[in-house]
Amino acid sequence: MEKNQIFIKTGTKYKKMTRELLEESNLAELIGDKNKMVGIKPNLVSPSDPANGGTTHPEIVAGILEYLKENGFKNSMILEGSWVGDRTADAFEVCGYRQLCEDYDVEFYDTQKDKSYTKDCCGLELKICESVKKVDFLINVPVMKGHCQTKITCALKNMKGLIPNTEKRHFHSMGLHKPIAHLNVGIHQDFIVVDNICGDLDFEDGGNPVVMNRIWTAMDPVLVDAYVCQQLHYKVSDVPYVKLAGELGVGCSDITKADIRVLGEDVQQNIPERRKVVEVADAVEEVDSCSACYGYLIPALDMLKQEGLLEKLHEKICIGQGYRGKTGELGVGNCTRNFKHHAEGCPPTENQIYEFLKEYISK
Repeated sequence: MEKNQIFIKTGTKYKKMTRELLEESNLAELIGDKNKMVGIKPNLVSPSDPANGGTTHPEIVAGILEYLKENGFKNSMILEGSWVGDRTADAFEVCGYRQLCEDYDVEFYDTQKDKSYTKDCCGLELKICESVKKVDFLINVPVMKGHCQTKITCALKNMKGLIPNTEKRHFHSMGLHKPIAHLNVGIHQDFIVVDNICGDLDFEDGGNPVVMNRIWTAMDPVLVDAYVCQQLHYKVSDVPYVKLAGELGVGCSDITKADIRVLGEDVQQNIPERRKVVEVADAVEEVDSCSACYGYLIPALDMLKQEGLLEKLHEKICIGQGYRGKTGELGVGNCTRNFKHHAEGCPPTENQIYEFLKEYISK
């Protein structure tokens, strides 16, 4: 496989598809030494069934583990940490990874419980989890999906699971795009297997899956994300961290240079252009909010919109770390605890936010 190639396969036998893609990609040759520690990084953002469109299907990881074993690789590990507000241990269970690890006798590293070290990532010092140092060859297994703050999330942003929770909060205070790009200088992903089975094209934690039944393989995370932008009807310039990562030398952000190959049947996909995030974002004043908090607010607003209640809300909803210690009328999350009205929690769930705002509107 060449650096500029993206291989795509469509079907419903996910483990088999994965193994066939890895064969076609010559992954064994790319890894080389059979004694290398191969790290596998799925997306277990929250305890949500992969069918909801937010987390990596375990069948894909099973396909990777079987391929590695069949090709004589002796050492592998899975490493991941959920977003702030949820426990990796819960996602590990709900998403089917406990059973996976037992079936394939592979160790799982919960990076939420990991120590960290500081690394200079092209001029930006960032904290990275210690378990990353154990990995000689990193296979990233992100989900192609939308994101309520950055519009898309796939290969580049999935590396956030390899930093401690304190650094995840810090990322949001820095504006997300710059630290995401610089993090990918500090953590090199060697190979990518994209779960494009049923990602939610609006929310990173799932709930509105769009079934596409595709899996991709690639080597360049920037090119992968540039292709995701194209698939979801965005320009690369709409997602600043993609272009910045390219400028930092992580990969190529010019999608015209991609060699995209569909293996097997070419199934045309009609990806909807509707973006619920855009439709309800005008009701929000956001300053440095964490993904979980903002990610729960947006679907709550969409629920109100569907019921015809959002148009009755005439006050902007404040959310984010930028409101700590400040006062105001209406806020969401503990960062707005000094507001006259606020939804408690760090983060509050979408149902809690929905009920809180529904009651506020009724009064």
